[in-house]
Amino acid sequence: MTELEQYIQTYFDARTEDLASIASAFTYKTVNKGDYLLKEQRPCTQLSFIKAGLVRIYANKNDKEVTQWISTPGYFVTDLASFIFNTPARWNMQALTDCELYTIDKNNYDALGNNIPEWHKLEKLFLAKCFIILEERVNSHLFMTAEERYNQLLAINPELFNQVPLQYLASMLGMTPETLSRLRKKSIG
Repeated sequence: MTELEQYIQTYFDARTEDLASIASAFTYKTVNKGDYLLKEQRPCTQLSFIKAGLVRIYANKNDKEVTQWISTPGYFVTDLASFIFNTPARWNMQALTDCELYTIDKNNYDALGNNIPEWHKLEKLFLAKCFIILEERVNSHLFMTAEERYNQLLAINPELFNQVPLQYLASMLGMTPETLSRLRKKSIG
């Protein structure tokens, strides 16, 4: 089983015989730090799996950048609504570091349904996982304090605090950079 097939297996729980077909629809590509995978208002035509590197997902709102998420290796990245429904993207996706990606374009993604009998079941499970991640994120913003959100991110992805500008992390956590700085000093001191 190839590395990409192992990644796909964890997300789609596909049968072994379907893994090679799914993996063959993806292409390997590199993206340089600062390059965009997607700009808002353009249609999102690809779904990428991050093998290495960091991708920032953000929007410009009222002359302010709002970071939705920093995607790390081992996760898929796309503007799901734009990708599925062919609507203008709401998010920019920019490489914060040099990245290695496995990418599938919309046409190849759609064609999987013709080639793999179980595809629609697998896609449903994938979309459910995406929805669960979104629910968890909404719940953290509704029911956790700023300090609890900071501690949770620190426990799950401590390396982000050394690799990502703090203003991006603060925005993603729904707090000001000053609040994040204060929480960092409190946890260190």
